[in-house]
Amino acid sequence: MATASPWALIHAERRALADDLSPLDDGQWATPSLCGDWSVRDVLGHMTATARMTPLAFLRGMAGSGFRFNEMNAKNVRKETAGTPAQGLAEFRSLESRTTSPPGPTEAMLGEAVIHGEDIRRPLGIYRDYPTEAVVRVADFFKGSNLLIGSKTRIAGLTLRATDTQWSTGSGPEVSGPVLSLALAMTGRSAALADLSGDGLATLQARYQAAR
Repeated sequence: MATASPWALIHAERRALADDLSPLDDGQWATPSLCGDWSVRDVLGHMTATARMTPLAFLRGMAGSGFRFNEMNAKNVRKETAGTPAQGLAEFRSLESRTTSPPGPTEAMLGEAVIHGEDIRRPLGIYRDYPTEAVVRVADFFKGSNLLIGSKTRIAGLTLRATDTQWSTGSGPEVSGPVLSLALAMTGRSAALADLSGDGLATLQARYQAAR
């Protein structure tokens, strides 16, 4: 995994996302995202809450939510989406250069910026040519992490191989495709499976089915 700080990449992704979202109308903000039951606006609210988070605020939030992580997230999304979409986007922009985060590896914040960026962009038909370094770092982080979303378990016993850059991981039947799509697939985004191929794809698809 790269050892240089990922914050410059994180800040660039926040800025690019805010620029992409600035023309949205109210209907587009309500578009279902790739992230569970959240809308596009909800995902941005979550990203805003995470950008302002500190370890102490995280612990206080967990305690105030009965140590239920999903409940804390839901509260934060409700708070961050209480105003208009324009106000929410302005708030997100104001936090672009923040370097605060919840407890855990900073690489997870880069993962948040890229994966949630796609959670928003793909349903809206917005394309971003992400820096290869950013996406490879995200893939490298999630390949060994079961933090919250179980990426490591989801790809166990499979080889993932990128077709657009020099990146691979694992052993066993191969799943190949763009590195961004591999990162999305390992983090539970079934929409990315259509971009992939290989002898191991059926196994990965079966794991999605079993998790429903």
